[in-house]
Amino acid sequence: MRICFIAEGCYPYVVGGVSSWVHSMIKNFPNQEFILLTIVANRDASGKFAYELPENVTEVHEVYLEDVDWGSVNRHNKTRLNKKEYQALRSLILNHEVEWDNVFEFFHKKNISLNQLLMGEDFYHAVLDAYNLQYPEIVFSDFLWTMRSMYLPLFFCLMTEIPKADVYHAVATGYAGVLGSMGKYFRSGQLIISEHGIYTREREEELIKAEWVQKVYKKIWIQQFRKMSKVSYERADIVTSLYQHAQELQIELGCPKEKTIVTPNGINYERFKELPQCPSEQKEYIHIGAVLRVTPIKDVKTMIQAFGYAKKREPKLKLWIMGPYNEDPDYAAECFRMVETMKIQDVEFTGRIQVTDYLGWMDVTILTSISEGQPLTILESYAAHVPVIATDVGNCRGLIEGEEDDFGRAGIITHIMNVGEIAEAMVYMARNPEERKAMGEAGYKRLMKRYKIEDMKQKYEEIYKECAERRNLEWEE
Repeated sequence: MRICFIAEGCYPYVVGGVSSWVHSMIKNFPNQEFILLTIVANRDASGKFAYELPENVTEVHEVYLEDVDWGSVNRHNKTRLNKKEYQALRSLILNHEVEWDNVFEFFHKKNISLNQLLMGEDFYHAVLDAYNLQYPEIVFSDFLWTMRSMYLPLFFCLMTEIPKADVYHAVATGYAGVLGSMGKYFRSGQLIISEHGIYTREREEELIKAEWVQKVYKKIWIQQFRKMSKVSYERADIVTSLYQHAQELQIELGCPKEKTIVTPNGINYERFKELPQCPSEQKEYIHIGAVLRVTPIKDVKTMIQAFGYAKKREPKLKLWIMGPYNEDPDYAAECFRMVETMKIQDVEFTGRIQVTDYLGWMDVTILTSISEGQPLTILESYAAHVPVIATDVGNCRGLIEGEEDDFGRAGIITHIMNVGEIAEAMVYMARNPEERKAMGEAGYKRLMKRYKIEDMKQKYEEIYKECAERRNLEWEE
């Protein structure tokens, strides 16, 4: 069976939870052919892979949200739409029962110049209708240019030639979900959507916090992401989530309940047996490990600040920030400066590492993210019998406190961006070694009950087999 993974801004360009999951999925089904349809910002990222692709990945197709206009430009023959095409465009912009089939057809049957379309009369009049009906209180010129910038990346996606596949497996809604919906429409493939975080809610949270976006434009952008999620859910055959609350959010956002399935993450716990132990020169410390990308969403600054306060109370603490810091160099530089400015001792930035080289001598791991799904780093920590401090985002509380067992808590949950709580959790872990050990064992039991790679593989094998049956294809074990 030919499976097309559709991913936005992750695999195979950056390491992280979602990328690790995609890589693991491909490796766990070696007898299936996989192709990648990847969404990246622009051509600067082209081909710069952070992973060595498995042998069963046969093709990689890239979609750029920022690109040059490859359509034909004719000054004397402007891009004009017929009545059906204009109605489809207008339904998209006004968000009135979007005629997605006609939208898909329009962007594929014509050699469109996006510049001519966005600067042309048809787009102008559709935007003017939206303005008069919904936003007459704001400045029209600002509104028009916002709409042009908003629709440009979507139009680049809509112009994409979709590779042939039996199954389109989108790792989010949004732009990936639109491409998956196009795959189902043009290629009659099955569509699976697997959300690790709820894409629409994550974009909403980002927009609400964004200081550079005016309130009315936040609403418009949120509607845009909801629109893309809606078509993704409507066209999908199967929609998976990592835990029950995420499933409830999908249903709340319009996904039919009968399409939804909970498929928890799983890891290869065998990798974490017989890990290297703490070197003799490091045994004087109590080690806190943070396995993450040094980016704002991981809120490394709060972690550093909290560690600084905890270190004053427990001098034996040492913080290891383990992961790449080239994704957002400016933010990483701010983190480095914070350590220097606060004069915090015993903070190590390792860069990208093999987690198995370090995890065996960590006393506790930490995650201070402002958004997560079901973090693989927590499960990896459990595989090493190490407890976790984590913020109350995504499924972190469920992983730490348990949802379907009575093993007890496997760490400490804190509120996001709460320096005091996080510092207190670090101090508590440092001062209670026996409870720390018991928490680590509770996490290991929880992992072994529900979050093994075999459990995840079995669930997705059932899903893929169901798709194969619908396509009248034989499933090769």
